[in-house]
Amino acid sequence: MIFNTTSADVLDRALDKNVHYAFLKQIMYAILGIALSASIWFVGYQNIMRLSFPLLVFFTFLLLLVFVPGIGRMANGAHRWIWIGGYTFQPSEFVKYLIPLFFIHQYLKTDDQGFTIRDFLKTMAIIAIPMILILVEPDNRSAGLIVLTLFVLFYLTRIKAKYWALPMAVIMIIGAAGAYHVPYVKERLKVYFNPELDLHGKGHQPHQAKIATGSGGLLGRGIGESVQKLTYLPEAQNDYIVAIFAEEFGFVGVAALISLYMVIAYIGFSIAHFAPDKGSAFIAAIFTFLLSIQAFVNFGVVSNLLPSTGLNLPFFSQGGSSLWVNMAAITVLMQISAMSKKEIRT
Repeated sequence: MIFNTTSADVLDRALDKNVHYAFLKQIMYAILGIALSASIWFVGYQNIMRLSFPLLVFFTFLLLLVFVPGIGRMANGAHRWIWIGGYTFQPSEFVKYLIPLFFIHQYLKTDDQGFTIRDFLKTMAIIAIPMILILVEPDNRSAGLIVLTLFVLFYLTRIKAKYWALPMAVIMIIGAAGAYHVPYVKERLKVYFNPELDLHGKGHQPHQAKIATGSGGLLGRGIGESVQKLTYLPEAQNDYIVAIFAEEFGFVGVAALISLYMVIAYIGFSIAHFAPDKGSAFIAAIFTFLLSIQAFVNFGVVSNLLPSTGLNLPFFSQGGSSLWVNMAAITVLMQISAMSKKEIRT
């Protein structure tokens, strides 16, 4: 699908680049992702969890580098990427998984006694540093996803509500009020409720995505037969790749695609249920949640049930950093499953 959408864009706009450029780049990302996954399998997720603090410090430093001219790359008004030899790297994608890993590691240090208010505040203070940097980029989608993930962790680890419920409520109210007065946030909300208000601006993609999705009908136009990918839906290989998929494969194809993500969710939460220890259960549950919620939100955005967030579809949208961390998450789930089976046999 990445080749399908990007090659059409190159040909339709007569761009000066190879039609296979994005496809080969994504293959290279996948090969690097396999190498990363193999390294995680060799090192072991438990050792990586023990190193979660230095890893979080390292990636916090990388979050600072995105603001350095010549190293960081700015796109669409945001500083989110590091530019290395023609390839971009997004540190916040890794931080999305490292923060919950670090939180779980800190919790396990309490020997099931639970966080004291001091331990909790100390942990949250460390987490707040990369969170602030992500907000400054700005990358509201990743920040919001991390906050949602922390809520799930608070529930799983049974953190006392008095530690976080009221402060979080206050922060969310202040944040929502502040965000509403930010011009581009207000515009996005207006466009969400009525995309036709700005068809040549922020409403263009949601509107064209609805046309693409609806025109697919039951069985779709056929492989490679999408019309909307021909400049009507720009950058379709990223957040809106499902719209092109829906146009070509129809309702049946989208139903099959959603089913695949439901299978991933079911297997992931089953691995969490049968995990050999509490820490492994927390990790399996939260990694599965991260994979599932990103897929849910992306499908919601494409179908216009949710406002545009910028979250791509795991394993499907174009992007190297997201592919790496999602492959790493699956590797960790596989390793936890293997440990569970080994424990059952013994």
